Amino acid sequence: MDPTKLAKLQAKAAANRIGGKGTVRRKVVRKTNASAAQDDKKLQGALKKLNVQPISGVEEVNMFREDGNVLHFTAPKVHAAVSANTFAIYGAGHVKELTELVPGILNQLGPDSLASLRKLAESYQAIQQGQQRPAANAEEDDDDDVPDLVENFDVETEKAAGLD
Repeated sequence: MDPTKLAKLQAKAAANRIGGKGTVRRKVVRKTNASAAQDDKKLQGALKKLNVQPISGVEEVNMFREDGNVLHFTAPKVHAAVSANTFAIYGAGHVKELTELVPGILNQLGPDSLASLRKLAESYQAIQQGQQRPAANAEEDDDDDVPDLVENFDVETEKAAGLD
């Protein structure tokens, strides 16, 4: 190798060196992004600290929201610490309207839930009636724009035809 090229390469290498002569070059340490598997491990660790036990055989979970919709989970994973009144439910949840789920959930509700469901249904009906009233007023306004038929034109045309 040419001694001038070797001297240039050694000068460049000396400029990039962090330590003294004979030290190992620094390796690039790449950080990994947090993946779903790591999140799941963190969740499992937090649940383990709470001493929760998995509950099997749960087919669906419904959470009633204040706006009248229901957060519906189908076949979720459920963990519970009953003594601490702590439940962990995770899975794919979908927001659905109460009317979509009513026939299937009536047998699951207790007497307290039925009373709250009745109140919720009454408020839901009041909201629907409030939405229908402006539409009815608009229809009445449209009827006022068109004049009513007062005379029978068929009779008059028959009379005119008979006179000719």
